[in-house]
Amino acid sequence: MSRHLRLWPASALMAALAMPVAADLFQFTGSAERADGTPLYDEQHRVEGFCESGIFQPLEHQVTYIRRAEAGEKAFANKMLDYTPSSIRPGVNFRQPDFKESLKITYPDSGSVAVAWQKPGGDIERSSVKVSDNLVVDAGFDNLVRENWEKVVSKNSVKFRFLAPTRGTDYAFILEPAQSEAIDADHVVQIRPVNLVLKFLVDPIILGYNSKGALTAYSGLTNVRENADRNYTAAIRYTVSRYPECELTR
Repeated sequence: MSRHLRLWPASALMAALAMPVAADLFQFTGSAERADGTPLYDEQHRVEGFCESGIFQPLEHQVTYIRRAEAGEKAFANKMLDYTPSSIRPGVNFRQPDFKESLKITYPDSGSVAVAWQKPGGDIERSSVKVSDNLVVDAGFDNLVRENWEKVVSKNSVKFRFLAPTRGTDYAFILEPAQSEAIDADHVVQIRPVNLVLKFLVDPIILGYNSKGALTAYSGLTNVRENADRNYTAAIRYTVSRYPECELTR
C-alpha cells in the first residue's frame, strides 16, 4: 500500500469532523381531554435538533398551547425548552398570561438549578436545588425514556429524581412498566414517586410510546393551570407529523 493511500482515512476523518452538523426537526401535536372525553386544549410541539451517530439529539423545544373557541383557535400559553444543559434537564421558560403565571428554570452553574416561579397573580418565588446526575426536569422525562429504551422494552425500571419547581425541591421517582386500559400503545410505562407518603398524594403519570420511541399518550397531572388553585389532569393523545431523519432511540 502506498504512503498516500495510508493517509486517506485520517484525511477523510478530519474533513468529516470539520463539516457542520445537519439540523433536523421533530414535530408532533397533542389533544388533551378530561377523563369523560371533554376537550380541554391542544398542544403544538416543534423540536429542533441534530443527528449524532444516527440518533436524534434535541436542542430547542417549543410548545404552544391552544384552546379552541367559537371565534377560532387561540393560544393561551407557551413553553420553551433549551436542551443545551442536558437532554433530561432542559432550561424552561413557561408562560400562561391569563393567570399572570410564569416559570423559569435555569442553571447558574453546573451544580445547581435555579427556579423563578411567578405565582398566579402574585409574587415571584425563587428557589435553588442541587443537581444530581439523575435529576430530571420538566419534559426531560421524555428523553429519559428514550435514553433507557432497552430497559423500557425489556420491562425494567429506572430510578431518578424529579424536580418539583413550585415546591423548591426534588423527589425520588421511578419509571417502570405499567398496564392501562385507557392507553393502547406499543409500550406503556408509568412515573410514580418512591416515597410512601407522596404515593398517596400524587397519582402516577401513565405514558404510551410507539415502537419508534415517540410519545403517543399521556395521562396525569399537567403543567397547564385550570384555575388559580390547581392544574389540569388530562389524557393527552399525541400524533407525529414529522419524524427526524435519524432514529429517536438506539
